[in-house]
Amino acid sequence: MALQVLKTVSMFGIRSLYRTKLSIVIWFGLLIGLTACEQSSTSGSSELPYFNSPDFTPIWLSDADSVKQKITHRIADFSFRDQTGQTITQTSLADKIYVANFFFTACPSICPKMTNLLKAVQDTFQNEPRAALVSFSVTPWIDSIPRLQRYAASKGIMAGKWHLLTGARGAIYTLARQSYFAEEAIGFTKDSTEFLHTEHLILVDQNRRIRGVYNGTLPLDVDNLIADMKKLLEK
Repeated sequence: MALQVLKTVSMFGIRSLYRTKLSIVIWFGLLIGLTACEQSSTSGSSELPYFNSPDFTPIWLSDADSVKQKITHRIADFSFRDQTGQTITQTSLADKIYVANFFFTACPSICPKMTNLLKAVQDTFQNEPRAALVSFSVTPWIDSIPRLQRYAASKGIMAGKWHLLTGARGAIYTLARQSYFAEEAIGFTKDSTEFLHTEHLILVDQNRRIRGVYNGTLPLDVDNLIADMKKLLEK
């Protein structure tokens, strides 16, 4: 009887010790997890990557000298007319961050969705003179200035804030593929005879450098775009 009691007490002690150790392990794991979450939410949160090549490999740099040496890609000069007839160039966008995308007014599929989501970007930054939106028509032979003007009116697009651009097809397609990497690496070497269609939104900083690429049909991606634009404006 005494031996049985001793065994019972011993087992109780072992189980208690096991539960105590298990609790310590669980709490220690939770502590590590919370610390990691806190670190991931703060480390690098104020910085955005740079994109220097059409495969959109992000490059993370923190000091100005490294950026100057390693980030060689810039959006090329351009000159197109918007829905108001105004000529828009890189000078028009000097010292601004902007979102670039490619669309056409007759598009029945992704373009309307992209335009509706980009409206949230316009509305968020409508009173911010350092932010703009630029949409290049990929059917400029159809999208005349009057047609773009009607499209803008039907979509609530603000003149001066959001530019719908038209011009020479070859110039737009070359700019899209060579400067904005519009179709990533697969489109980098295409010529202007091959139709351009992409859901990408490209975030460009004040120095003509690409800082983000987003899927313009996904609300979450557009939310991320807005957050990243706010980060750039804090600089």
